[in-house]
Parts: sequence; C-alpha cells; structure tokens
Amino acid sequence: MFEHCVVAGGTGAVGRMFADRLAESGAAVLRVDPAGAGPGALADDIRAPGPAAARALAAADLVLLAVPESVALDAVGPVTRLMRTDALFADTLSVKGGIAERLRARAPRTQAVSLNPMFAPSLPLPGRPVAATVVTEGPAVRALLALIARWGARVVEMSAPEHDRLTAAQQAATHAAVLAFGLALGGLGVDVGALRATAPPPHRTLLQLLARISSGSPEVYWDVQAGNPHALAAREAVGHGLERLGQAVASGDAAAFETLFEELRATLGDRHRTELAEACAEAFAGPR
Repeated sequence: MFEHCVVAGGTGAVGRMFADRLAESGAAVLRVDPAGAGPGALADDIRAPGPAAARALAAADLVLLAVPESVALDAVGPVTRLMRTDALFADTLSVKGGIAERLRARAPRTQAVSLNPMFAPSLPLPGRPVAATVVTEGPAVRALLALIARWGARVVEMSAPEHDRLTAAQQAATHAAVLAFGLALGGLGVDVGALRATAPPPHRTLLQLLARISSGSPEVYWDVQAGNPHALAAREAVGHGLERLGQAVASGDAAAFETLFEELRATLGDRHRTELAEACAEAFAGPR
C-alpha cells in the first residue's frame, strides 16, 4: 500500500530506522531534513516545504515525521494541506497529547497515527514494543500497523492520555532516577574506575544505564522531561520515594523499612515480581 513515502528527519536515528524499513518493504522513500544529503535525501524544512518537497508530499502514501515536537506541531498544517485525502500522516513523538490535539484541530479528516518505538534505534526491532496512538482511524492506519508488526515489532495500541501517563513512569521517572544516580556519584566524588572494579550487578547495571543515557542526545531526554505533562509528577514521585526511604532509615525503625518492602511487593504483584526477578537473575548471570 505504501509505494511513495516521505520521512521528515530521515537522516536522524529514528527517521533512518523507519526509512530503511520502508525501503526494504519496497517503498520509494524520500528523506527530508535540513541536513539532508545523498541519494534519496532532500535538504528542506518540513515546516515550510519547498517545491520539490511539496511535490513529494502531494504524491506520498505515507508522511512520517521523526522530528522534535516543536517542529512536528508546526508542520501539521503545511504538511496535511499538501497530502492526498487517502494518505497517512504518522509521527514518532515521545508525547502524544499535543500532536493528537493539533491533528484533530488542523487536519480532522487526515488519517493519522502517532508511534513511539520504546527502544533505541540502534537496537534490533524484532520483538520490541512500538506504542501506537490512533488519532484518526482509516485503512492506511491499519496497513501501517500491520506492516510494523510484519517487521517483527509488538504493536501496542493506546490512547494519547494513557500513553503519556505510562511513559511518564517508563521514561521520565526512569531517566530521572538514573540521571540523579549519576549526579549523586559526582557529588560523592568517587572514582568510576574503582567503582567498576568491584561493582555488584545492580550498581554495574546502573553505571551502564548512566553511560548509555549520557552518551545520547540531551534533546531526546529533554523532550521526555519537559514535554510530558505528567513528567513533573513522576520526578516528584521519585524524590518522594527517596525521602520515605531516608525517613525510614533515620527513624531507626527496621519495621518501617520492612513495611516499604511489603509496599513494593504489592506494587509489583506476585506474578510480575517473580517473572521480573527471574529475568534479572538471567541478566546478571554472566560476568561483564
């Protein structure tokens, strides 16, 4: 169904992943990016498409925006005005509420789906989850989700509010906890080489997460923390958790500390706790 595709931000990591997959599936893909260069790439601003980009948008079966939220929001009007009525608009934003609202206001009849690959593009896609928020239903939406499933991904559909609440916990709280851990190491003044030499598996894993996140693009993590309306509550919850832990220890009351563990076990539930603990043991099994 998708013979001609335009991927804005197609020279970035996420855009490149989708552009490559679409091309492998037989589509002719034009990558539009201000830094675009080389075969199949066009240097242009998707917010104000030039003549060549406008012609490509008018002919496209699928237009996918793998760009920052501010760019995507500004591009909705100019892009959808050029698209065919049967074409599909897609994006890869990490926050869904804003783009869903903008699409419903500016392009209510355009088929649209908002995607969020819940993994770094450098990782293999098969078996990994891709969150999907259907903004405006249609056959092209179903065709794209089916195609992504054929690529091996696990497509998980959810509403924009549900997506943003979940990712506040999955991404905003998680990233905040890892970044705060790194800031704590800096404050403690410990030598990372010495830490690595004797690091037990949980600490080693946190160091690895810190290294991976801090090696990435700050803009990606800024979007998660600043763009998600639930991110502030997520960070506050992380801080409150540390406060409760500190208070339990400062009180000298071991029973209060045990109560926290009972609460944690109840949060996970028996089945999830057992399965996740087993998976953790497997991950820790080999030396690193």
